[in-house]
Amino acid sequence: MEPTEEKTSKTVDIYRDTWVRFLGYANEVGEAFRAQVPVSFVRGTYAVATVYVTADAVDKGKKAAAAHGDKPGRATRVAAAVVDTFVWQALASVIVPGFTINRVCAASLHLLARTTKWPLPVRKWTTTAIGLSTIPFIITPIDRSLSSCLLVKSIERCSIASSTFQCFPPFFVRCRSVDFLLDSSLRKLYHEDEKEE
Repeated sequence: MEPTEEKTSKTVDIYRDTWVRFLGYANEVGEAFRAQVPVSFVRGTYAVATVYVTADAVDKGKKAAAAHGDKPGRATRVAAAVVDTFVWQALASVIVPGFTINRVCAASLHLLARTTKWPLPVRKWTTTAIGLSTIPFIITPIDRSLSSCLLVKSIERCSIASSTFQCFPPFFVRCRSVDFLLDSSLRKLYHEDEKEE
């Protein structure tokens, strides 16, 4: 199979492969503009990012439900897909980047106040520019750091016994990217039956 054929045959995930992905970065833009806009605007950008995270988690839950049909353990697998996606996206798209941009902007505004005699509006716009220009540089390191810390493989070790969900303690492993994190857990959920055949 040619590489181009492989790309075209891959299903497009609206939450990761289209412009919708950028809604997850709304709160970072809001944090960059915090010095310029009312706090309600910044909170609104967090709401947009949270809706994106929730929609992605629901989508992954629906995909897990469709993949498992009426087989035993369906509810567990759907819940695992939703929780896995929601926790990962909340951390990687909202919490950690939002905090990072907030601190970068606060530090830059403080340093500009101490080291320059620029008027306040110039310092605020400079802080906004620094915050916006920081966003592309923090995405990959945050994704990789969270991948190193949060790739919990406990889903593989979960079992259904006497209609009770039992999980053994999770353990952590390293991986290379956020896509591997999401794809690895979801692939196990969606393609579990293919291995059995």
